[in-house]
Amino acid sequence: MKKLVINKWKEFSIAEIFYTKPYKDTLQVPTGAMIPRKDLKEGTIPRITVSNYNNGILGYYSNLSNKNYRVYENFISVSFLGTVFYHSGKASLDMKVHCLKPINHELNVYTAMFLITVIKKAISKFAYSDQLSSTILPLLKIKLPAINNSPNWKYMYFYMYNIMTKTTINLKQLLQYDTEKSPIDISKWKRFHLYDNNLFTIDMGTKLDKAKMTSINPTINFIGRANSNNGITAFVDAIDNLPAYKPGLLTLSLEGEYLGSCFVQPKLFYTSQNVVVLIPKWNMPFTIKQFIATMIFKESRTYYKAFSNELNRHIKKDFSFYLPTTESGTPNWSYMNNYMKKIFFNTKTTFNKLYYI
Repeated sequence: MKKLVINKWKEFSIAEIFYTKPYKDTLQVPTGAMIPRKDLKEGTIPRITVSNYNNGILGYYSNLSNKNYRVYENFISVSFLGTVFYHSGKASLDMKVHCLKPINHELNVYTAMFLITVIKKAISKFAYSDQLSSTILPLLKIKLPAINNSPNWKYMYFYMYNIMTKTTINLKQLLQYDTEKSPIDISKWKRFHLYDNNLFTIDMGTKLDKAKMTSINPTINFIGRANSNNGITAFVDAIDNLPAYKPGLLTLSLEGEYLGSCFVQPKLFYTSQNVVVLIPKWNMPFTIKQFIATMIFKESRTYYKAFSNELNRHIKKDFSFYLPTTESGTPNWSYMNNYMKKIFFNTKTTFNKLYYI
């Protein structure tokens, strides 16, 4: 990836680039009324909140007669919590969500994506408690490519156009690979329990409370009931007389929203409540562990449900999952190993294409 040279860029305040005060359009007043959730079920106008998911969209509505529903078009939204999104069509803003429209420039998806990246970079220095009020946001400084002391919109457009075009091409190649894969023949697969021969010993974990942990000199990963970042929710201090689990073991979440989340842990770790540790009964390669973790997750999300039919009462009794087998009916370790090696190779190849754009 080519290094971006910014020595000729210029620093601008948000107020120099964008209108930051309420606009004089017929569908907007400065107050920004709340829209009841019951009214956000049908319609075409998205309601933008401070959420960091789904472009900040809470729901959709169709009532344009209420002039308190601040509605803008083709703009960037910035919430007081620092979430930033581009909206090409009409969208209504919740309270504490700001609208940014460039002065003397019409946004498009390419310039908007460039600006969003720069704005997010500037916002990243703020702590959670530093809310972006209507007073603070206009003073925020961002650095942009410039020409004649003004933003170089043409440069921003073509820079992002090239990146997004190349990314689209590579993603299409990835999709093509995905659709061309041959169906997996599972006719010779069979169900196994976690505790079967040559699989795992089920350890119930350290059952620690993250709120009571300290992080003065952290050396241990803390695994909670999460489905991202390998389930790691904190980095904590070691506890005297409580050895941490070794790297290479698997963790499995038994309950909650992310029930079934299963990961191979890369470093020393402790676990929260309702996260068990799966200890292989033999020197199992990482590829096979990852294959099994995926099958456990698939089984859990298909047949079990958070808060009603969780894994707690099944994990040591009747929880089972599918694995490929040999002619003798034992797990086909060679198949799993080779299958995952191929997946890793193809994924690495695709990511390299996405990186060198």
